[in-house]
Amino acid sequence: MKNILSMVVVLFFCIFSIAHASDEDFPGRKKYPDVKTYSQQKLRANFDKVIIVDARSSLEFETLRLKNAVNIPVSSKLFEKQVAALRAKTKKPIVFYCNGHNCFKSYIATRKAKSAKIRNVYAYDEGLFSWAHKYPKQSVLLGSSPIQTKNIISKAAFNSRLLTPDDFSKLAYKYGSKKIILDVRDKYQRGAAGFFPGKERWVSLNDSEKLNAIIKKAVKENRTLFIYDEVGKQVRWLQYALEQHSVKNYYFMKKGAKGYYKQMMQEFGITKTAL
Repeated sequence: MKNILSMVVVLFFCIFSIAHASDEDFPGRKKYPDVKTYSQQKLRANFDKVIIVDARSSLEFETLRLKNAVNIPVSSKLFEKQVAALRAKTKKPIVFYCNGHNCFKSYIATRKAKSAKIRNVYAYDEGLFSWAHKYPKQSVLLGSSPIQTKNIISKAAFNSRLLTPDDFSKLAYKYGSKKIILDVRDKYQRGAAGFFPGKERWVSLNDSEKLNAIIKKAVKENRTLFIYDEVGKQVRWLQYALEQHSVKNYYFMKKGAKGYYKQMMQEFGITKTAL
């Protein structure tokens, strides 16, 4: 009897540990406890029975996405209206997704939909990359499906374009008029201003038309592009557009605006507790 009880206790703690570890891998679940999630297995099993909404920018959506997904950027002013229009057409569950475990747009989209009185909404928070590698036939890369996962730009190719915030700043100023500095954060991330006032341009990743115009200008005038986002991850989607336009000279800021801000705090000896 004692042995059986011991086994039950051990099993309980193993299950608890696995569940706890799972939640630890998804920081958004703790930050958005009111948001119901949809597992990858459940989404695959119900792939044709749900409405899948990509909450990312149009650039990200056009680059790599889940097959059959519709794009409603969570940063759009029309987000709630567009989701409401979608709900009016169907009673199927609406499942929002973004890039992965550390991308919170799927949670934000779900919460905003709930606040707009739209029901039966969920967040698929395992994200796009996990899905694309496991289900290439249910994924779209640059307009083609099924995808070849080898055509997803590698981490090595992406990392080769990264500069530390300090090197990014030094090199950007060194290039003078032969450079274009771009802040591509969305309105929620950017706030009032960027880090290079008077010397940078702001263009959201949602504005693909404006982005393409700037890229073409950089190629035509042989300018070097210095681009940063919030945490150094969204720019990887812009890399596809840059490569398609044969841009040779471009750099991204490692860890983005948050990395720049952290470095500034360190240089001035400012700690979080001092703020």
